[in-house]
Amino acid sequence: MPAFINGYDNPALKAPEQRQQSALTMAEEDDARIRILQSLRGKICEAKNLGPVSGPNRQRDLCTFCTISLDQEEVFRTKGFDKSVSPFYGEDFYFEIPRPFQCLSFYVYAKSVFQRELAVGKVSIRKDDLCKYSGKEHWFSLQPVDPNSEVQGKVHLEMRLNEVITENGSVGQHLLVRIIECQELPLISGQNCDPYATVSLVGPARSDQKKTKVKKKTSNPHFEETFFFEVTRSSSYSKKSHFQVEEEDIEKLEIKVDLWNNENLAQDVFLGETRVPVKILRSDHIHKAWYLLQPKGNGSKSKSDDLGSLRLKLTYIEDTVLPSACYTPLCNLLLKSPDVKPISASAAHILGDIYRERYEAVLPVVRLLLHHNRFVPFVSAVAALELDNTQEANTIFRGNSLATRCIDDMMKIVGKNYLAVTLKPVIDEICESNKTCEIDPIKLKEGDNVEVNKENLQGYVHKVFSSITQSSSSCPTLMCDVFRSLRQLACKRFPVDPHVQYSAVSSFVFLRFFAVAVLSPHSFQLRSHHPDPEISRTLTLISKTIQTLGSWGSLSKKLVRLTVPQSCVYTYREVQKRTQGRKRLGKKNFKKRWLRVTSRELSYHKHKGKEALCTINVKNIQAVEKLDESAFNRKNMFQVVHSEKPLYVQAGNCVEASEWLEVLGQVSRCNEGRLATFHPSNFTSGAWQCCKNQSNNAPGCKPCTATMLANLQLDIDCDRETERIFSLLSSNDTKLQDMEDACASMAVYQGPQREQEEYSKFTIQEPKETFQTLKQLRNVMEELQMQHNIRNDTTAQYGSLDNPIVGKTS
Repeated sequence: MPAFINGYDNPALKAPEQRQQSALTMAEEDDARIRILQSLRGKICEAKNLGPVSGPNRQRDLCTFCTISLDQEEVFRTKGFDKSVSPFYGEDFYFEIPRPFQCLSFYVYAKSVFQRELAVGKVSIRKDDLCKYSGKEHWFSLQPVDPNSEVQGKVHLEMRLNEVITENGSVGQHLLVRIIECQELPLISGQNCDPYATVSLVGPARSDQKKTKVKKKTSNPHFEETFFFEVTRSSSYSKKSHFQVEEEDIEKLEIKVDLWNNENLAQDVFLGETRVPVKILRSDHIHKAWYLLQPKGNGSKSKSDDLGSLRLKLTYIEDTVLPSACYTPLCNLLLKSPDVKPISASAAHILGDIYRERYEAVLPVVRLLLHHNRFVPFVSAVAALELDNTQEANTIFRGNSLATRCIDDMMKIVGKNYLAVTLKPVIDEICESNKTCEIDPIKLKEGDNVEVNKENLQGYVHKVFSSITQSSSSCPTLMCDVFRSLRQLACKRFPVDPHVQYSAVSSFVFLRFFAVAVLSPHSFQLRSHHPDPEISRTLTLISKTIQTLGSWGSLSKKLVRLTVPQSCVYTYREVQKRTQGRKRLGKKNFKKRWLRVTSRELSYHKHKGKEALCTINVKNIQAVEKLDESAFNRKNMFQVVHSEKPLYVQAGNCVEASEWLEVLGQVSRCNEGRLATFHPSNFTSGAWQCCKNQSNNAPGCKPCTATMLANLQLDIDCDRETERIFSLLSSNDTKLQDMEDACASMAVYQGPQREQEEYSKFTIQEPKETFQTLKQLRNVMEELQMQHNIRNDTTAQYGSLDNPIVGKTS
């Protein structure tokens, strides 16, 4: 494949040994370009019948909230819900998962009178089981939160059985156990732990225990310690023998490894355990493998029925993304879609057709078309097809069609900053002022004045509507191009209706964009959490009013006469961070700060919304890279290298760190002074800790992360989007075959005609053209599946670092 040969000498001119070495090098590079990408989307819906927490009369003043943890690292938290044992949270979440994990856990906490967080219960789902619940809502029973069950990480062990001659000349055996290292141990109070291990040989009549040294401030300790245990055969036993054991007891012996965090004066914290039966050495005298740490089997046995239940909706996606060249045929076939006549015979339309019931299935196609500037011609052709089947002007673009789904996704992607500029200030005012706007007599509370409420509602509606109608200069160019096309198509389809050109646009701008964002501001990143019930009711009334106003064509003229927009300011939500300068580095220099970034500057503040303590011009950022954990013995750190002193930042968790790296990389990716190399550690004690260079100004020792110019201010991974499309098509191969059979029956084979309802499942205007596209799709999918199969043959061996053994527990 030419894409993989570029940069190498011509293999044909080399000796056989050199050609073989080149092929190996290229294969290794090919494997290095394979990425495993994970994402999680879902909703924490509600809880019911939450059980009592410790202490008397706690339920009466119960204030609960939920958290999400990857293993033991918290990555998401809902807002609190007061005084209810059946709270409705309604919190949507989405994040990329930037690291391997074993278990996804949802915790329910209650706040005590003294604001202590008391665990009510948890729902833990192993990674391998997530697919069972994907895409649907489920009620999960809450399980007790027991410290002995809160574990994560893995341990690398080596065991061997050696025969020895005892002092009396009999034959005995010694068991050698080497604990090599551990990885991914949990953080303790947000910091790396001080781990040590105990290694025990346990059986029916014995328990010998030995202990490693304590490793300071690390979640990945290297122990490299070896322990010997005497395992004596029956030939050496006598009445005076120390061990009264029978021959078959070796079948009952096992090695038990416990990991602990050294707490010095306090009680040590259990981190996990694993048990390995000694009989595993019967067939192999040397056993070396990685084991997942497990919880203690004797943990709390409380009845989970007493703790209540939690309703969740989860969608976990794991994509194995191959090198770019593997996706070229499928990507080209999809990008050719706008040029296919009729559009219903194109590959992109076929995907939308077979996935009518799954709204999110269109998103990867939309992102792919956006990145390659092919979205406008495609959606125009799809919209024209829908208009041909629309009989009345007042129902234009009101259904859940392929055209409306594509435009909805486009507006959410391209219009995110437009929404923030237009609506966020007034939404913040509504949520923070908390004026009552209820006008339904049935829902009025005692003491409410309906006239005052009407004035409040009218004032809010006026502010929201004015913000929308005055925002045309901020509307993204792409949205303007799509709306211009819709106006032209609508006028052509209904030439005698003077208002249809406006209703065609307002049905998207008002009904599907602004009104939905007002109704659910947290879903559009306008607010960090779901609003309170009273504020949610106010937003519902405003949203309904905006929808009604947007439905009147004469009122929507002012908005839809859009102009070419000015550039929007990019903003990112403020998140609590830890920051550090380069002066007098040390633990005391780490301070909790609020970090904020716009398209112009990065700043940090002592308190949210207060004056900045430090401001860095985005144009001066030279690199944004991860920082080695060893630099400060802290996880989730990154550095912002700029024209003055580097800024070292510790994010709250791995997801936040990944998001900050992404957003800072986006706003600085076009800077002229970007560095080619960086130092992954810090400069202390007169040298860089990564490369030991003693010059403070020495060039970096590691290449910077490659950046690509953003398209439409979007960072779209085309390989990943194409892999998503391939997965969707592969999972619905039966529907593709049904569509192909329908086309063949209609036009290719001229065989016996099928029942009409079989054709109604699909949009088939030109069966011959559609049949050809389906054959091309099947061919490129078979080739791509073969590429996956080749790489799947190298699945990690059971017991390796990437595929550790799940050991048993007590």
